Amino acid sequence: MSLLSDLSEVLEPLNIPIETGVFSGVLPDEYLVFIPLTDIFEVHADNRPGFDVQEVRISLFSKGNYQQRKKQITTALLNADFTVTERRYIGHEDDTGYHHYAIDVAKNYGLEE
Repeated sequence: MSLLSDLSEVLEPLNIPIETGVFSGVLPDEYLVFIPLTDIFEVHADNRPGFDVQEVRISLFSKGNYQQRKKQITTALLNADFTVTERRYIGHEDDTGYHHYAIDVAKNYGLEE
């Protein structure tokens, strides 16, 4: 299981272009970039991890008002049982005209024996 693929599946219906790492090609007025943050093992028993916790930063870039998209993304994530660990406005990029808003999400995946 991969948090990146699960996020893509949940957020595709919002019709926002999505890339991982960096956006390639011609930039639209609004897009998402997924940046993997951590893969950690949690809940140990008998020196073996019980869960793989994956965390990704979703960066929303928008030339317009990002507030509505922020709400749509957050609602979709919470409805799909993702843990939203942080949301923050990063700033306005004066050279590109984009607002940058970050949403960090995590999900626990059980490890197969």
